[in-house]
Amino acid sequence: MSNEHVAKKKFGQNFLKDRSVLHKIVEAMPKSDAIIAEIGPGLGDLTKFLVDVKSVVAFEVDTDLCQYLNREFKEAITTSRLTLQCGDVLEAWQSELLDEPYALVANLPYYIATNIILKALADRNCEYLLVMIQREVAEKFSAAPGDKNFGALSVIAQTVGEASIVVHVPPEAFDPAPKVDSAVLLVKKHKSRDDEAFELMLKVAFTQPRKTLAKNLSSRYEKESVKAALEQLELSPSVRPHQVATAQYHQLFELIN
Repeated sequence: MSNEHVAKKKFGQNFLKDRSVLHKIVEAMPKSDAIIAEIGPGLGDLTKFLVDVKSVVAFEVDTDLCQYLNREFKEAITTSRLTLQCGDVLEAWQSELLDEPYALVANLPYYIATNIILKALADRNCEYLLVMIQREVAEKFSAAPGDKNFGALSVIAQTVGEASIVVHVPPEAFDPAPKVDSAVLLVKKHKSRDDEAFELMLKVAFTQPRKTLAKNLSSRYEKESVKAALEQLELSPSVRPHQVATAQYHQLFELIN
């Protein structure tokens, strides 16, 4: 990496250097006609692979990197294989990031990763997302009922589609090496998030994961209707939040609202 581009802490920059991981990301892309949105292209290590297979719209907040990418990808920009948007993606993102179907493929800055994923899951134009994030966050989105990591994010991901981890990535694949392990998360969407009341219930359900689901839900919903709903679904009064499947959360929601 040139001295000119030292990773900036405020933008959560860690540049992915391991080519085998870059190959795995591109290989894991589901077949789709959608264009690609890339958030935080950095030095363009992944972008180089993406513009070979698709049209890419890249969002970069760092003005120094924007200048670098404009030079580095001059040809791809001229031929419209790459459109570079300089600025904060969260400010540009209304309900839809792009006005056509797209796939989000990116090595996301950790500090905004969860927020970006939730926005993409709510975005009707986003067909799927394939993102490098902190391993712990990837496990929360992809956990199955019964796993200790199973929580509100898992239920949301399973509600809109199928979530899985494609590859685990060690810190040394990056420059500079982050302090945590990373993973590439794939979410294939069947629909988009649009149920705030359901997600509020999930937040309440998982407020204190070690307490019983009944106790958590009773802090907001009528105790008797929570008890009756659990009985109707044949769930134990002592069941913990992570032991209940996604479909049962949707049934619970219908019963206690």
